[in-house]
Amino acid sequence: MEQQRILLFASLFFVGYLLWAAWQDQFHPKVPVVASTPATSVIKGNAKLPSNDNSQLPAGSDINVNTQLPKSPTIPGASKADSSMTTLAKGSVLQSGERITIKTDTFSIDIDLLEGDIRNVDLLKYPVELEKPDKPIRLLSDSGSLLFVAQSGFMTLPKSKTSALQVVPSASSPYTSASSRYDMGSDNQLTVDLNWSSAQGIKIIKRYQFQRDSYLIKVKHIVSNQSELDWQGVLRHRLLRGEPTDGNSMFTGTYSYTGGVIYSDAERYEKYSFSDMADQDLSRDVTGGWIAMIQHYFLGAWVPESKLAQHYYSTKLGQGQFYLGMNSGWVTVAKNAEQEINSQLYLGPKIQPVLEEISPGLELTVDYTFLTVIAKPLYIALNFIHSWVGNWGWAIIFLTILIKAVFYKLSETQYRSMANMKRVQPRMAALKERFEGDRQGYQKAMMDLYKKEKFNPMGGCLPMLVQIPVFIALYWVLLESVEMRQAPFMLWINDLSTKDPYFVLPIIMGLTMFIQQKLNPTMVDPIQAKVMMMLPFIFTIFFAFFPSGLVLYWVVNNSLSILQQQYITKIVLENGGSGKSKNKKK
Repeated sequence: MEQQRILLFASLFFVGYLLWAAWQDQFHPKVPVVASTPATSVIKGNAKLPSNDNSQLPAGSDINVNTQLPKSPTIPGASKADSSMTTLAKGSVLQSGERITIKTDTFSIDIDLLEGDIRNVDLLKYPVELEKPDKPIRLLSDSGSLLFVAQSGFMTLPKSKTSALQVVPSASSPYTSASSRYDMGSDNQLTVDLNWSSAQGIKIIKRYQFQRDSYLIKVKHIVSNQSELDWQGVLRHRLLRGEPTDGNSMFTGTYSYTGGVIYSDAERYEKYSFSDMADQDLSRDVTGGWIAMIQHYFLGAWVPESKLAQHYYSTKLGQGQFYLGMNSGWVTVAKNAEQEINSQLYLGPKIQPVLEEISPGLELTVDYTFLTVIAKPLYIALNFIHSWVGNWGWAIIFLTILIKAVFYKLSETQYRSMANMKRVQPRMAALKERFEGDRQGYQKAMMDLYKKEKFNPMGGCLPMLVQIPVFIALYWVLLESVEMRQAPFMLWINDLSTKDPYFVLPIIMGLTMFIQQKLNPTMVDPIQAKVMMMLPFIFTIFFAFFPSGLVLYWVVNNSLSILQQQYITKIVLENGGSGKSKNKKK
């Protein structure tokens, strides 16, 4: 009965794993609420000038070469955009100015002209609910409980040569725009320029470029220096995000990682959660890479020019609000010259083929946990099958068949072992009765029986254990793939990412598990036997609230397993345990 015990433990492990994943997301320690502090205007960054190194400063620079900027330079009070911020106690760290609206085939965007920040973003092709197609998902928002804003812009040293950086533009001199509304219409691209100029002859253009059917925004910062001195500034990109406080319920099947992610060639993919940011500010010098805030199905990510040195940082603000950002080194624009710095901002669904083309590692934001090495090939196979059948439900079915075919020989070994166990079960029961009270004698008699019948009761355990990581990896593929979101299958299943509204699939799944229990040999231990018989009922309740796409996989997998097990058991019983058909030619 060792194989049955392992099956029991494997089932309990899988349920326990899902419960653990749910608990991690729902009950993970939250960020403590802190009072408002001057940290609201702190810019962590690679803003220190190298000591005694005049090579990085152009002739006639307005910056004192002996001025050493602190590791965490603060924006001075002269910057009204930051000094007049609404306090954290009032729930905001943003100062607002006039707004412009941009509409493409994929976005509806609000941009604040104070610093040119993207404040609100609606994803027009992704409705909140199927029943409300005209109400799109709001990915970025500068109000409400889900604060999420994308910011970028320059910081410079003021003329006073203090040790603080000043944001430009400022509240007294914001960006200007030629229009308050922009619409892509039938065009394939749309360019929106925000303009700022100073009395000293510095002009900055912040250019947003949108492409049809794309969630990637090209952002250009163009500095034109018509002053008498060379100009220097630090370009920052950052994401302001509030930690979700409602949490995901374990009964929705949507518990997945929400938080920060950073990537560089040196450190590769690394999660930096809200609790990490609350415990310790991030501070790291890298070249290239990207930063992102991810959530279930969607993300926002800044991708700078790969050749630029960057300083990654995070800042804890209070009220569960955080900055995750990166600052460039000093950008120098000689007098009577112009310089352009390009970056990219992705705001949209986590579609892996698209993310792979934008930047290395960005596709890893589709979070398959530690099973990515297994889950990625499964996703590729699923995506390939869908390209042929055109329906994600049928793609899941065919992928399940493919997985069963790959593991056929392993499953055959497992089911043959179980069939042999069932065949000798009456004799095992007789031995148990005969050696009652003599455990050592019973175990010796059992070993003699196994040798006589020429089968190993543990022979089917390894195939079972090998398949468990694949099952869990596929669980994450179906849970994390945005392609499943609101994808219809057939009949009453119109969204594979949500639970079956009538609980038909979970009930069928429970029945298939019950049938499988009947095909397996009965456990000798009465307590273990009762636990095994309860598993179909437990799984039915548990999976009733899981995405229907995942339950569909489980139903098909169980059904195929039943057919395979019946076939192999029949052959084993007919041929006295050999598992080979008598009609097979030798």
